[in-house]
Amino acid sequence: MSVAGLKKQFYKASQLVSEKVGGAEGTKLDDDFKEMEKKVDVTSKAVTEVLARTIEYLQPNPASRAKLTMLNTVSKIRGQVKNPGYPQSEGLLGECMIRHGKELGGESNFGDALLDAGESMKRLAEVKDSLDIEVKQNFIDPLQNLCDKDLKEIQHHLKKLEGRRLDFDYKKKRQGKIPDEELRQAMEKFEESKEVAETSMHNLLETDIEQVSQLSALVDAQLDYHRQAVQILDELADKLKRRMREASSRPKREYKPRPREPLDLGEPEQSNGGFPCTVAPKISDSSSFRSSNKPVRTPSSRSMPPLDQPSCKALYDFEPENDGELGFHEGDIITLTNQIDENWYEGMLHGQSGFFPLSYVQVLVPLPQ
Repeated sequence: MSVAGLKKQFYKASQLVSEKVGGAEGTKLDDDFKEMEKKVDVTSKAVTEVLARTIEYLQPNPASRAKLTMLNTVSKIRGQVKNPGYPQSEGLLGECMIRHGKELGGESNFGDALLDAGESMKRLAEVKDSLDIEVKQNFIDPLQNLCDKDLKEIQHHLKKLEGRRLDFDYKKKRQGKIPDEELRQAMEKFEESKEVAETSMHNLLETDIEQVSQLSALVDAQLDYHRQAVQILDELADKLKRRMREASSRPKREYKPRPREPLDLGEPEQSNGGFPCTVAPKISDSSSFRSSNKPVRTPSSRSMPPLDQPSCKALYDFEPENDGELGFHEGDIITLTNQIDENWYEGMLHGQSGFFPLSYVQVLVPLPQ
């Protein structure tokens, strides 16, 4: 640093100390300048905090926020980047749902629903990627440029103005000891810096419509994201409701345990002195005590099974609408094989088995409890 530069630094430091410690008054700037400086300061704080909160809004995860900040939107516009470089929470949820949906298989209502929901979540993640890129390009980057260029330049001009004011006030206070030419140059530099700082602040405040445009771009991106999200979720909701209707229209199967196979424990020891026990044959009520094996005839012309087994009579015609249902006509006698639930039976007619609603028949011989 030259001797003149050292002297100037000494003058500014001396004046600053005399103002802070000694209570000396320096040159006052006009009220319009101070008001403008205050508005610029508020604008700077607003832009800085809104930037930080916007990035936090897009990505609550700190690691993802860092990647979003470093995202090169120019590359994204040119098609060189397919995603922001970090996973969206919707995508992670979608992958989880798809994985477990495949494990449950196609026979599971819940598994199929998980697959539908997982695909929708992955589509939401893609829409969220587009939102992040759009907001970064049209809102975050312009505001960041405002901070890094315009506001930084204004701060530089204000700092330079303060230095020249201190130099001018020091020399003005020592007028007579400082050459008049040096005092005049100090005053001109102070006025010049004041004008430059004033112009830069005025330009910033007068062109704040640009920030309004950037804020509008943020809202447009959000609207586009939410419209697409609503469309995706509406489609998913319709799919899930359709699955619920289809599932509720199918008869429910009650759990029917398989008969246990007898355990072969070998030849049992005889407890009656070695003589084997003989078991009396079981006499069937339906075979030994009937006076005749002829089937009971009814006035109906349709064939009917003997009424010694569970059966029912059709009150109305029933046309099957789904696979597994048993169709019949009024007056048919149907053999009952199982009760699915309080509304559906399973039975046989003409060698075919299927389900049918209880409200269409009259039970003649109920199923054993």
